[in-house]
Amino acid sequence: MIKLADIPTRAPSGFTKTETKKETIKIAKRIGQLQRVMYAEKKHSLLVVFQGMDASGKDGATRKVFRDCSPTGINAYPFKKPTEEEMDHDFLWRVHAQVPRKGFIHIFNRSHYEDILIQRVHKWIPEDRVKKRMEAINAFEHLLHFDNNTTIMKFYMHISPKRQKEKLQERIDDPTKNWKHNDNDWKEAELWDEYMKCYEDAINWSEIPWIVAPVDQRWYRDYFIATRVLERLESFQMKLPTLPKG
Repeated sequence: MIKLADIPTRAPSGFTKTETKKETIKIAKRIGQLQRVMYAEKKHSLLVVFQGMDASGKDGATRKVFRDCSPTGINAYPFKKPTEEEMDHDFLWRVHAQVPRKGFIHIFNRSHYEDILIQRVHKWIPEDRVKKRMEAINAFEHLLHFDNNTTIMKFYMHISPKRQKEKLQERIDDPTKNWKHNDNDWKEAELWDEYMKCYEDAINWSEIPWIVAPVDQRWYRDYFIATRVLERLESFQMKLPTLPKG
């Protein structure tokens, strides 16, 4: 049973910012190489989910970890408030359309878990519906894995309340980040305890496990996530297709 309060949000001792950033650049280059092999081989697909509180660094992680990937074969999709058309369908309808085909990496900035997080926190859906949706999510993820050879990596972006407030304030103080500011993010931050309870349930009820990523220090966040993505890609043991001999 995962308790988020028991997991650090910062780097372990022994890591230095300068050396870790250098290592992350090397790892990102290798991820880019393997992504191109994946695209050519067309046997595997990878779905990376970044889920977390506002200002936890979902966009930044996407840029830094996948910086050396080819635009062909990779796609990042942000899940925002559902449109009227999306609301007229089941909650997974808009998600299924964005999953990766073989040979592709897709990144979800927020995801299908929004429908058992924000909606649950605000009590827009009853608890029995939350449980039914979690059952549907587990079935959906198993379908992707077993029917299309899609590997799913789900990262919970583990930020502390103090660091979140600092990052939200940056969006007000730094003119280059003003476009990110949303008054509602501060209101949602006031519901921290409710969100943590819902995140813990989503993590613990999932059949495909989550990875809790410490993100208070952006340089360590990037290293932590990149290392795990590279490990997963290498486990595929991919090879570039060659022409038949003779």
